[in-house]
Amino acid sequence: MRLVLLGAPGSGKGTQATRLKTHFDVPHISTGDLLRAEVAAGTPLGNEAKAIMARGDLVSDEILLGMLESRFSQPDVAKGFILDGYPRNLAQAAALDALLERLGQPVDAAIQLEVPTELLVERIAGRAKAEGRADDSAEAVRHRLKVYDEQTAPVVEHYRERGRLALVDGVGGLDEVFARIIAATEQATAA
Repeated sequence: MRLVLLGAPGSGKGTQATRLKTHFDVPHISTGDLLRAEVAAGTPLGNEAKAIMARGDLVSDEILLGMLESRFSQPDVAKGFILDGYPRNLAQAAALDALLERLGQPVDAAIQLEVPTELLVERIAGRAKAEGRADDSAEAVRHRLKVYDEQTAPVVEHYRERGRLALVDGVGGLDEVFARIIAATEQATAA
């Protein structure tokens, strides 16, 4: 199973990715975790990314794609993966598709976790409070969600046009949402 999880911050992607990893027996690949691991390991791409981040700049799509290509070439990815946090924009989606086609590992399904904005704000604010972060005011969270929607809407459409998108209600208990995701992936891969 090669699955892309899409959803706004606070939608439950990370939580569900951990469960899906076990269910499908494939690795959970988070670009944030991948980036931190490459930097910590001192790989050439990691060192390049570290220098970019030290300047306060965003790591380029090219570097992230290089890290993903390296990760996709590892033996544990042969049966598939759960990709979380990438792609975030249309250019990344197109580059990811091209990379996966070249590797003979095209995406089986893209799952968009749908959660109302006000609930996302509540979830993120609660998480920020629990972690002692004061920078996640409701106003700041709403702005981040607006930016996310603007950048990611074309990605959702990208997968819809390719017949790979499944919309899943991300509201409810963990088991309930998980069951919806499993049903959506089974339906998407049967098509």
